[in-house]
Amino acid sequence: MKKINITELVLRDGHQCHIATRLRTEDMLPICPMLDNLNFWSIEAWGGATFDACVRYLKEDPWERLAKLRKALPNSKIQMLLRGQNLLGYRHYSDDVVEMFVKKSADNGVDVFRVFDALNDIRNIEVSIKAVKKYKKHAEGTISYTTSPVHNIEYFVSLGKKLEELGCDTIAIKDMAGLLTPEDTSNLVTSLVKNTNLPVHMHCHATSGLASINLIKAVEAGAEIIDTCNSSYADGASHPATESIVVALEGMGYKTGIDLSKIDEITEYLKENRKKYWQFESEFTGLDPKVLINQVPGGMISNLSNQLRDQGALDKMNEVLKEIPAVRKDLGYPPLVTPTSQIVGTQAALNIITGERYKTITSEVKNYFLGQYGMAPGKLNTTIKKKAIGDQKEITSRPADKLKPEFNNLKIKSESFASTDEDILTYAMFPDIATTFLQERNAGSLEPEILLNKSEEMSRGDHFAPSEFNITLHGETYHINLTGSGDPSEIERPFYVSVDGISEEVLVETLDEIKVNKPNGESSSKEVKVNNNVRSKPSHDGCITTAMPGKIIDIKVNVGDNVSAGDSIIIIEAMKMENEIQASKTGTIVAINIKKGDDVSPNETLLEIQS
Repeated sequence: MKKINITELVLRDGHQCHIATRLRTEDMLPICPMLDNLNFWSIEAWGGATFDACVRYLKEDPWERLAKLRKALPNSKIQMLLRGQNLLGYRHYSDDVVEMFVKKSADNGVDVFRVFDALNDIRNIEVSIKAVKKYKKHAEGTISYTTSPVHNIEYFVSLGKKLEELGCDTIAIKDMAGLLTPEDTSNLVTSLVKNTNLPVHMHCHATSGLASINLIKAVEAGAEIIDTCNSSYADGASHPATESIVVALEGMGYKTGIDLSKIDEITEYLKENRKKYWQFESEFTGLDPKVLINQVPGGMISNLSNQLRDQGALDKMNEVLKEIPAVRKDLGYPPLVTPTSQIVGTQAALNIITGERYKTITSEVKNYFLGQYGMAPGKLNTTIKKKAIGDQKEITSRPADKLKPEFNNLKIKSESFASTDEDILTYAMFPDIATTFLQERNAGSLEPEILLNKSEEMSRGDHFAPSEFNITLHGETYHINLTGSGDPSEIERPFYVSVDGISEEVLVETLDEIKVNKPNGESSSKEVKVNNNVRSKPSHDGCITTAMPGKIIDIKVNVGDNVSAGDSIIIIEAMKMENEIQASKTGTIVAINIKKGDDVSPNETLLEIQS
């Protein structure tokens, strides 16, 4: 009876797909002893978006999470997802940083490194693979599967051969968007088994509804390891349920070594615990065959919907999903996996929200056109490329060859708040948010995002509120349509409304609140912190604004500086991507109404230029 090994994904990819990577370590640890006794080939528990979410939202030290999981899973191989030269950030890092990151990940408990590059550029994973082998851990080279006019079986088999030449221990097929069909799965796995000597590991998201069939077909074609997810976080944008696949395989005569009687307690715990994260659930994370067209991966869809909601633009989700394939084509058909999924998705969102394609181009898209992420699989849109980078010359060599060793410099920059090599690496991944995180951690003032109580939220005020209505003021009647809103936690919360067909943004600054519709009919109020930092609306063509709400990362000018139209003057982070704001005209900076770290919204004057 042939043994089929299984990797359990619930501690990483499962909750990333359904609740935007919000599962906290405290809610993982109680089930770890049970997971540890189930004989999984590996348990994916780190890497991917978990690092970002820990620092940005959960206010957890990701290295501490890894150490705790290592202690709680003594008999299991812990697996992580590593983005090659990107590590867990959104840019390429120098080789010394890559090696240090792999070393510290291995030291803190990672056994299996699934290493991929978003562009399938083999040059971008060489250093990572060599480092994994140096520290005597399992190196899993990865094929980022996608479909396009330039991707076919021969392309992927050639990539598999190169992974074998690099010294990888296994080959993973990463179908992050659920694009594989049963026939293509059989052909691809068969071809890899025939043309390489490495075990094939199948990873297939369930978004299109085909993943369960694909896993069976992969096993029949010779795959030795498959990925599944506990049913509490399975299916939809996630993966086929572990329990179901085990039953199917054993009914077909395969051995898995998984005792289903030991899974029930894990499943029931996680199902109940998941309710705690209800605010991060999205209507876009279920079964959706349209993924075969838009190719948005499972790990991206929940984050994208939450990001659009924060932008007050969730109503534009379907438009963004339609725009994503067009942006992907412009960029030469990159596979949509981090960071390219975020790069393409954010640019598509900007194109829709601003009402004009490429009116605002993110820094990451510009860097992509410059070749700083590697070689695009297909031809680039030369018109968009010209608009993005002008006459700048793109890189044709391995991007990291242009980077000088940077670990020591990072150490110097972070010496006031980073106490370990792990802290320095956290700073390297996300300098701005990590600086704040590490400072707050050192001061003992970390506060994770608030988990809302569903019953209280549902009982707060009326269950239904008007979203479209008429108001009469001084005898004039106006038709109002509420189209979206910003984060409820913001002191100045933006509401996006249409007034007689004209789109407007309204900033609502709450000075007091009243709770209505209490059972006893009483009302109560609470004190609310008032923000007096009110910026003026733009009044002339020299008023610089942002197209999307975000956080100021850098201000490149001072009052009195002379600038030319098109000069980069402000860097803003929106939807996890850095966006460059350029001077609208040639002139002198006469006012700066922002500082680094400020949250900003559209229709605010951030900076003024006068001719």
